[in-house]
Amino acid sequence: MRLTRPRLRPAVTAAATATAAVLTLAGCGAGGSGDGGAAAVPETATGSLEHLAAEVRCAPNMQSDADEIRQALCEKGGERYVLATFATDRGQREWINTAKDYGGYYLVGRKWVAVGHEKVVAGLRGRLGGTLEQGTRHGGGQGGGHGGYAG
Repeated sequence: MRLTRPRLRPAVTAAATATAAVLTLAGCGAGGSGDGGAAAVPETATGSLEHLAAEVRCAPNMQSDADEIRQALCEKGGERYVLATFATDRGQREWINTAKDYGGYYLVGRKWVAVGHEKVVAGLRGRLGGTLEQGTRHGGGQGGGHGGYAG
């Protein structure tokens, strides 16, 4: 048994090294530079509606200022979008799940969401980070609905 162990160890080490090399070349290594556009997305922002609005250079037009949700309209290059913050993660997810029935594009962070046209929301992601989600597409129209929020 003693003779087998030294012979297996180099094989295991070689396999581990080969796997690490493949992952690194594929961009899957820790902090690898081959992660495509992911490097351009900042860490997801946090904070109040006013803080998030300042990050995207928006003068928020408050639409709702309740304990559970604060919601404002913002404009970017002639396009309107909604920026909302939530008191709880659950309240946020329930709101998003309901809103997605109306279509549109959603940039989602912890206890906040931005809703608008795809191009606008994708642009906001460069400042706020977050995850892109798409609402339900209805019919054959261009871009689907946007919940009455954008444009």
